[in-house]
Amino acid sequence: MNTASILDLFERTVREHQLKISLYAAEEALAEHITRPEIEEAMLNAQLLEDYPQWWLGPSCLIHGRTAAGRDLHIVASYSGFPVTIITVYEPRPPKWITPTLRGGYER
Repeated sequence: MNTASILDLFERTVREHQLKISLYAAEEALAEHITRPEIEEAMLNAQLLEDYPQWWLGPSCLIHGRTAAGRDLHIVASYSGFPVTIITVYEPRPPKWITPTLRGGYER
């Protein structure tokens, strides 16, 4: 699936209120005080950062979106079908991320 098709699928999922959020993503969102409306808002203006078409959980990707309040969010979502499932969501921060779209280094 190409980038435009993936982002169109995400937009359709949000507009039709068909977004599913995994338990892990819900826990991460709760820990970072990220609301469902913020996730949906970020998905409507997202850019695809990384594509994982062969991931063992099914075709997925990492997207970056910004809320109207200026909050940057990273969302990993499946795009294997409709509805879309959010796998995780977080705010990109150093040292793992230099900017919301540029990876940094980090210690393991």
